Amino acid sequence: MGAMEKIGEMISGGAREYLTFRLDQEEYGIDILKVQEIRGYEPPTRIANAPSFIKGVVNLRGTIVPIVDMRLKFNCSKAEYDSFTVVIILNLRSRIVGIVVDSVSDVMQLPPDSLKAAPDVDSVIDSDSVLGLGSLGDRMLILLDIEKLMSCPDMGLTSDAE
Repeated sequence: MGAMEKIGEMISGGAREYLTFRLDQEEYGIDILKVQEIRGYEPPTRIANAPSFIKGVVNLRGTIVPIVDMRLKFNCSKAEYDSFTVVIILNLRSRIVGIVVDSVSDVMQLPPDSLKAAPDVDSVIDSDSVLGLGSLGDRMLILLDIEKLMSCPDMGLTSDAE
């Protein structure tokens, strides 16, 4: 599905709500319906031979949840852990995944006319995982298809059986 089809699909559905978060200087948005909870950062248990952006796993009420540091995945200049660092727990189809971000901003409702196709540029984010850009006032959000991003083969979070 191309960028224009994605934007058309988003517009046809009316206003949507996005959880906004920061990574370095950029602000991102993900569909609020994919978010299960937001937690403070706690160091996960490392997994041997995992990619560097997979920080490890945590036990979340009996469920083992892989933790992906989005700052490392997106090659941010720094990945410091402080009191603002949070983990967004996502519920993606049959998988629970946590993503580490610098901070969570708010929940933003974007009307259809505020959505634009993302420019076609090379980036560390697979272009299929970027839904587009959302703007409200002076804020510009990079809207992510977090489910698609987390199921990319280079993430190593899905098996061929899924």
